[in-house]
Amino acid sequence: MTDLLEEAIAKLKTLPASQQNAIAAMILEELEDEQLWDEAFARSPDGLAKLAQEAMAEYHAGKTQELDPDKL
Repeated sequence: MTDLLEEAIAKLKTLPASQQNAIAAMILEELEDEQLWDEAFARSPDGLAKLAQEAMAEYHAGKTQELDPDKL
């Protein structure tokens, strides 16, 4: 376990059980989501490249706009 993770867990231990459970649920959900993405890309290794090509085609066709963080 890394030092950073140990530090985070030590801080979590000081929180009430309800907050610990909420954070634990978020972590588990994130880990599951990452696994699902990994599995999806493993089944279709060219999937990400295809998405990138589509995005670049839209960009070159003028169908995109610059992201303005102030407008999110």
